[in-house]
Formats: sequence, structure tokens, C-alpha cells
Amino acid sequence: MPKFNYVAMDSRGKETKGTLDVNSQSEAINRLKEMGYFPTKVVEADKAKEKPDKKAKGGAAKSKAKGKKGGLNFNIKIPGLGGRVKTKVLTTFTRQLATLVDAGLPLLRGLRVLERQERNPTMKGIIGDLGTAVEGGSTFSEALAQHPKVFNRLYVSMVKAGELGGVLEVVLIRLSEFMEKAEKIKGKVIAAMFYPSAVMTVAVVILGVLMVVVVPKFQEIFKDMMEGSQLPGFTQLVMGISNAIKDHFIVTASCVFAVFVVFKILVRTRIGRRLWDRFKLMVPAIGPVISKVAISRFTRTLGTLVSSGVPILQALTIVKETSGNVIISEAVSAVHESVKEGETITAPLEAANVFPPMVISMVDVGEQTGALPEMLMKIAENYDEEVDNAVAAMTSLLEPIMIVFLAIIVGSIVIALFLPLITLMNSLGGEGTGKEGGE
Repeated sequence: MPKFNYVAMDSRGKETKGTLDVNSQSEAINRLKEMGYFPTKVVEADKAKEKPDKKAKGGAAKSKAKGKKGGLNFNIKIPGLGGRVKTKVLTTFTRQLATLVDAGLPLLRGLRVLERQERNPTMKGIIGDLGTAVEGGSTFSEALAQHPKVFNRLYVSMVKAGELGGVLEVVLIRLSEFMEKAEKIKGKVIAAMFYPSAVMTVAVVILGVLMVVVVPKFQEIFKDMMEGSQLPGFTQLVMGISNAIKDHFIVTASCVFAVFVVFKILVRTRIGRRLWDRFKLMVPAIGPVISKVAISRFTRTLGTLVSSGVPILQALTIVKETSGNVIISEAVSAVHESVKEGETITAPLEAANVFPPMVISMVDVGEQTGALPEMLMKIAENYDEEVDNAVAAMTSLLEPIMIVFLAIIVGSIVIALFLPLITLMNSLGGEGTGKEGGE
């Protein structure tokens, strides 16, 4: 009868290893479940000894095959490039893995199944690395931590809490739901910003055509028609801007690029980032959306972490790092210090002047009743709806503003071009009246 080496966790999250004399791997998994264990690795004893040598030889052969193709090395990695995976791909992987593990499939086998069907080459390689690490005796969270560009601290900490609590499948389901909802909110905000971005793009193209093509032609016409007469001041201003763009395009583009670079550098500084994040929260139409998205992310992240078994102080540290806004991050830091000193969460939240009274009240109730995770998730669900309403309001408000803005810019250029004509017509009319009076 074959022997199977296993690594499993008990109900307290303690890891245990051993050997079972059974006929198949599935029978070994069922036996472990009957014993009250959660299997993370089940491998036949003889194959476990053979695999390292085979894998080393196979890996060397594969690396040679991949590294040489037609005498050229295609296995070059440029530092800083590659290694990242789109959020949508990562969310799909998490959901599929959660489904497989919840259905009773061992973690290692689930990873191998997902590796075979994954189409994204980067994600496929990462899943292969995860499977290799788990097969080599590492925990799933340790394997995830080796890819920090793909799996952030939130992801790794939740998986680690699930492993320690013996509820990995539950944590993976929560994590996939969290990522799906976060992606859904992000998609709504991006979709709402598409219309203003499109209008601004059209406005820039129209302005470029007017200033580079149309205005210079009118300038030539005015030279012949005005015969040395001075143009109106507003017309001179528009033509001066047109000449600057047309004759000094490289300088103008360089100035715009320099302003953009300086802005990005300032935003990366501590003071600049704080001022910029504060400004974003105060912008009339966009500010409420950013604020509601930040509050939804804060409550959902903290609620998901705490309900998954992550200690509150560690959860607050993770929330601080993933908040995406310095103002929210400072508020979470104050909450962390308050909890560390044994005080409540609500006082520093109220002092931050960022969170609405309703959020503070619900957090206070959740803290007093011992149902803080559930209350945080309710706040997040409520603010998901608030984000929908805020996005709709922002879109309806930005549409007329952008149209009026475009009309004012184009209308100003048209007025500047017609002012000399009006002046010329008035002068011609005056001359005609003077001649009739003289006769």
C-alpha cells in the first residue's frame, strides 16, 4: 500500500505533518478531513523524494530551452519592468482559487489547475512559483509574500490569518468579494470620468486647430484689410498666444511638460501630497466622490481584515498603507495609536474631521456591542450606494460645466477674430457718412 506525506492544519491553525497508508491521494484527503484536519499538501512519499531531482534537471533544461532560441537570450528581465498583474486578472485568480479550495480540492492541486488554464503569461509564471513554494514546504502566505508587486500586505495578511484559523477557503472567498467590489467601484468612477475626459480632449484638439491654422490665416487677412491700423487689444492677445504656440511649439510643449514634472515631484513630497489630497477632498463636484470612495475602502478593508482574524493593530497598519489618501491615512494612524493605548476608535475618527457623523456613530455602536466587523461592512455597503449617487450627481453636474467651458473658449476666439471686422465696418460706415455730409 502506498504512503502519502501530508501537511495539514488543525482547528486552532496549528500545522501538523505526518504519513498515511492509503490507496490514493483522494482517500488521504478524506481521511485527514475525518480526523479534523485541513490539508494543505498531500504527496505520495516515493514521488516526494524523486521530484526535487527531476525538478532540478527539468528546470535546468527548461531554462536552457527558454534562454536560447536561435542563439539569442530571450530570458532577460529589465529591473522595474514586468512582474505586475492587472487587478482584474488577480481578482479572477482569487475567486477561482476560493471556489476550488471551498469545493474540497487541496491547495497545491488547485494552484496546478489554475496554472494550466491561466492565459496571462505573467500570472501563469507566478502561480507556478506559488505551487513550487507550497510543494517545497512553505505556507501559502509565505509563497504570496515572495511576490510583493502582485500580492500586497492586505492580501498576504488575510491569507495568513485564514491559515492560522484553519479557514483559508472562507478568507479567500471574502478576499475575492472584497476585490470584486473594490474593482466595481473603481470601474464606476473611471466610467464617470470618461465623459469629462472626452470633452477636454475634443476641446484641446479644437483649440489647437483654431490657434495653429485658423487664427494665423485671419492675421494675414487683417494685415491687408486694416492697412497699418491697430487691432483691438483682445484680438492682439489671442494672436500673440497663437504665434507663441505656432512659432515656438517646442518651447511651449517643454514648458507644459516642465510644469507637469514639477507638479509630480511636489506631489511626491510629504507636504505636497498632503495638500493635494486635501484639495481633492475639497473640490466641489469631485471631492464628495473621492471622500465616499475613501470611506468605503477604509471601512470595507478594516471590516474584512478584522472579520478574517487579523489582529486589530495589524489591520489598522495595513489599512493605513492601503488608504490611498494621506488625510485618511493620518486619521487611521491616530486610531492605531488610540487603540494601542487601550482607548476607543471613535475619538480619533471624530477629531480627523473627515468621517461623517453617521460613520462615527455606527463605529461607536459596533465597538460597544462587540460587532465592529459587521458594522464596518454595513457602512461599506451603504457607502457603495452613496458612491453610485455621488458619481451620478458629479456626471450630471460636469456635463453642463464642460459644455459651457468649451463654448466660452471657442466663443472668445471667434469674438476676437470678429472684433477687427466690426471695427473696420464702423470705420467704413463713418467715412461714408462723412462724404455724404460733405456733398
